[in-house]
Amino acid sequence: MAGGKIKKEKGKSQQHTPYQSGITFHKSKGQHILKNPLLVDTIVQKSGIKTTDIVLEIGPGTGNLTKKLLDAGKKVIAVEVDPRMVLELHKRFQGTPSTRLTLYVIQGDVLKTELPYFDICVANIPYQISSPLTFKLLNHQPAFRCAIIMFQREFAMRLVAQPGDKLYCRLTVNTQLHSRISHLLKVGRNNFRPPPKVDSSVVRIEPRKPRIEVNQKEWDGFLRICFNRKNKTLGAIFRQKNVISLLENNYKTVQALKISQEGSLKETDTKVDFSDFTDFGDDQGMEMDDDRVDDDDEMDVEDGGADEVQSEFKDKVLGVLKEGDFEEKRSSKLSLQEFLYLLSLFNKAGIHFS
Repeated sequence: MAGGKIKKEKGKSQQHTPYQSGITFHKSKGQHILKNPLLVDTIVQKSGIKTTDIVLEIGPGTGNLTKKLLDAGKKVIAVEVDPRMVLELHKRFQGTPSTRLTLYVIQGDVLKTELPYFDICVANIPYQISSPLTFKLLNHQPAFRCAIIMFQREFAMRLVAQPGDKLYCRLTVNTQLHSRISHLLKVGRNNFRPPPKVDSSVVRIEPRKPRIEVNQKEWDGFLRICFNRKNKTLGAIFRQKNVISLLENNYKTVQALKISQEGSLKETDTKVDFSDFTDFGDDQGMEMDDDRVDDDDEMDVEDGGADEVQSEFKDKVLGVLKEGDFEEKRSSKLSLQEFLYLLSLFNKAGIHFS
């Protein structure tokens, strides 16, 4: 009735309402389908797809984005875990001659699927697989040109954060080691059906070519220590007893292996790269939290208590920090280049993190 208020019926859940083709979308499985056609067009346009490109789409759902990708590229490879969605894709596209040879659907978990060659990835993914999927893509060979991915907004902002930003963390540095990442657009929750609880963002990920070569286990161990308390000074972090103990054990292991290798190679000119030894020590149960903020950032751990050990090796570690002028710096403000430089100084001194 005109001018009257519409009363909402109570007690009816909206989570299992059929939205398209009679298919029920499950929020618990991260199924949030893009419903805004203008947004779909914008994502495809910002992807820069060439007519010769093979496009990988992860989580195509019912195919709203798939249709536009087929129009733009040479071929679309769609990876979908839900058999109901796979059936819907076949019903929607495979019956027409124009798409029968240009759409290839793989049913399976993308994290467990060996991905074929592709030039560009475009995806609206379940947010719970954001981190493992990002690194799976970055480790894919041969490297693709770029990936255009919809993430939960906070995760996306971590990827594009810069030194000094509140969300700058170990994830930031790890992804920026392997790629250049830029923010494309913010997407409100009402552009999906059913709507998620948070807003989203679309980012562009371009793998670095050539790659920055590091020993990945060494790099990861190094960053875990640095970001243990990202707002404390590196001097305070590297004075802690458990950190010194871990690094000293690694150092002794490397030196012992070095002596053994030199003894067996005396009659040859072969050189041994000890940065390739990646099984030294463990993290000794240390839990690394990228985002904890300490109110007493200025308070270094130098009270001579349980968190500190006086040793010649500790002086060696702190000497590396002083050499690079890192002792008073904080991980939350270091650039990727500074992390790489500091790791090189530690390795030069024979100090390893794996």
